[in-house]
Amino acid sequence: MRVRVVLRRVPAAPVLVCLPILLLDLGGTASAAEGQLEIRVVDKDTGKPVACRMHLRTAGSKPRLPPRRVPVWDDHFVIPGHITLKLPVGNYTFEMERGPEYSVRTGQFTINKFSEDSKEVEMHRYVDMAGEGWWSGDLDVRRPPGDLELLLAAEDLHVIQLVTWWNGHSEWTPKTLPKDPLVRLAENRYGHRMAGAHRQPGGTLLYFNLPRPLALGSAGDEYPTTAQRAEYVRKQPGAWVDASKPYWWDVPVLAALGQLDSIQVVHDHFGRKNMVAEEEGGKPRDPARLVGGRGHAQWSQEIYFHLLNCGLRIPPSAGSGSGVSPNPVGYNRMYVFVEGDLTYEKWWEGLRAGRVTLTNGPLMRPTVHGEPPGHVFRSEAGRPMEFEIGLTLSTRENMSYLEIIKDGRVEHEVRFDQYAKNGRLPKLKFDRSGWFAVRAVADLPTTYRFALSAPYFVEIGDDRRISRRSAQFFLDWVVERARQIRLDDPDQRREVLACYRKARDFWQDLVRQATAE
Repeated sequence: MRVRVVLRRVPAAPVLVCLPILLLDLGGTASAAEGQLEIRVVDKDTGKPVACRMHLRTAGSKPRLPPRRVPVWDDHFVIPGHITLKLPVGNYTFEMERGPEYSVRTGQFTINKFSEDSKEVEMHRYVDMAGEGWWSGDLDVRRPPGDLELLLAAEDLHVIQLVTWWNGHSEWTPKTLPKDPLVRLAENRYGHRMAGAHRQPGGTLLYFNLPRPLALGSAGDEYPTTAQRAEYVRKQPGAWVDASKPYWWDVPVLAALGQLDSIQVVHDHFGRKNMVAEEEGGKPRDPARLVGGRGHAQWSQEIYFHLLNCGLRIPPSAGSGSGVSPNPVGYNRMYVFVEGDLTYEKWWEGLRAGRVTLTNGPLMRPTVHGEPPGHVFRSEAGRPMEFEIGLTLSTRENMSYLEIIKDGRVEHEVRFDQYAKNGRLPKLKFDRSGWFAVRAVADLPTTYRFALSAPYFVEIGDDRRISRRSAQFFLDWVVERARQIRLDDPDQRREVLACYRKARDFWQDLVRQATAE
């Protein structure tokens, strides 16, 4: 079967020079050393006002932020479609974004004494992911609940999990607890205001779709274990447990005991400007093999690939960490494929089925024999299978290469300039069970920007692929983690170690059952 490959490369948006005034009030009474700029932001195709994000800098590249009248974080703020800026005299540069589906607007302007000007800025949507059935989400947002609606709109997101409680702290009191934590907004936008984060020595778990905060103990508690707490949370109707990083010490235990619904392969250490290249609180990478920020990014993916190699089918997820990391909301995001009209429930059903891609830049829509990621291709024993991957890829940045990953290793690497010429990816053959995914990597020196599809699965005959090497990797990991346990209470220690022994036995069994090296 032939599958058409489509590539879209978006040219940079034109630079706006001498742009005077945005519609955001940066405060203060105008003086002889100030001017005023009013900005209206509209969608180029519809002409309707739209919210967006702005990075405004002085001539010395220092961020210029308004008073807290609009959502503000790190080096950027949100424009709700119309804003007036009162600014000191001087030269300014800016970037304006509305998520990765819109072109970036960049430019410069000068504020003179007593100047008053206005400008309409058009934001151009170059791809409509939702129109193709792919709906965006960010599963780790730590911003104020009152900003939720504007943040969803400004970043063109459809699902946000707003973390509002963690380790004994809550943004809510019994009087302010919302009757319905799920906010449903226009344009199929949903924000859940009751996501929780719980940190223990074994790592941080995120809890979604709960009606109220839970009392789960302090960050230093080894008892109960992360797996016991996750099991308790998952008994709540509709609850979802997400590991906020793949390298947390207890990830192999949680995976072995079936207590993870998803794993953030693209997490808050993937930064807009740089990578946080450390694994504090988790299993460290080999820095000689996996160097710097790129190595950190590869380590997160490698661990997830090892889980897939063991026959586990935990869907990958993404979160920006905005509010604790410098990232804007939705910088790291996921797109879930949903057939027909979007509902909040269907979005989560699509994620559970693995119909998802992850990105902090390129926008990838893969299809194989008409199927999205997460699909299982089956064949009788002795009947090999061959696949041709169809790919629609839209990008604002220069790309380095595309990769087809088979059973955790790069099977084919295609330089992007070569792919752009012929629009074809190499065929992929399987003569035994396994999995494959597609990755696209951008050409950026300061950070790791990429897109990754969730896996497709191949079953030939009755056996799933189980890698002995990957199972041993997690067996050694669990043994190493168990040695870290420090509990004075003998009963608690016995109970905790029993949990780790159960996980150890799981990985030992997989080593014995391995069908591949």
